[in-house]
Amino acid sequence: MAPVRYRTADVDGFKVFYREAGPADAPKLLLLHGFPSAGHMFRDLIPLLADRFHIVAPDLPGFGQSDMPPREKFDYTFENVARVIDRFTEVIGLDRFAVYAFDYGAPTGFRLAVRHPERITAIVSQNGNAYEEGLSEGWTPIKAYWEDPSQANRKALRAFLTPETTRWQYTHGAPDPTLVSPDGQNLDNFYLARPGADEVQLDLFGDYKSNVVLYPSFQQYFRTHKPPLLAVWGKNDPFFVPAGAEAFKRDNPRAIVRFLDAGHFALETHAREIAESIRDFLK
Repeated sequence: MAPVRYRTADVDGFKVFYREAGPADAPKLLLLHGFPSAGHMFRDLIPLLADRFHIVAPDLPGFGQSDMPPREKFDYTFENVARVIDRFTEVIGLDRFAVYAFDYGAPTGFRLAVRHPERITAIVSQNGNAYEEGLSEGWTPIKAYWEDPSQANRKALRAFLTPETTRWQYTHGAPDPTLVSPDGQNLDNFYLARPGADEVQLDLFGDYKSNVVLYPSFQQYFRTHKPPLLAVWGKNDPFFVPAGAEAFKRDNPRAIVRFLDAGHFALETHAREIAESIRDFLK
């Protein structure tokens, strides 16, 4: 089994923590996590792929072990998150790579693809959305904050930051919740409890509307460049519904869509199935 190395890159003064595994000369795969997690969410997936791929899994800015500078010094928008990760790939020498895009990792990775289509060899979307029909009714309170960024609407979003909600995100839709380890969710709750982390996450909730504005640009990229695309989707996701996965085929008819009997954090229960799909897709 290939060892996993834990590294830190200096990205123009911004510390980005990342996991790395696999042969340096193997095809490259960039794993991008989502809310409220970090690169640790790939702990089961990486060993299943590291024999064939050079894998890099960074913690996004403000998440995990990467820097979380004060909001006065860093504007927490998805554009800035993507800018740091874009530069990160250059710093560590990722010139051409496939992207695994999950949740927040999707608008991050898709921004990279639009910006540098020549660098992207393939896309694996695991509940990583790019279509408005993929947004469930669970987004209603967040959309209300987009329409009216009042303190009352911002305060209402704090319900998404509680330990109980984190556990619900991990277990909702899982066919057997007893198969979901408490370790990942407890670590996420530790990160969410850091001073200032709540305001960072509320800022990103508010800025998620910028991703929806860019959906047409992402879709144009899919139509124009037609990257090999695999959507492997937890069909019971309470936030990103199956219609978002099916929509990829509208702009990229060769896209492969596979549904799993899983929730949002599908890797918690279906890491082996997802790994097999990726290995077959990227061979």
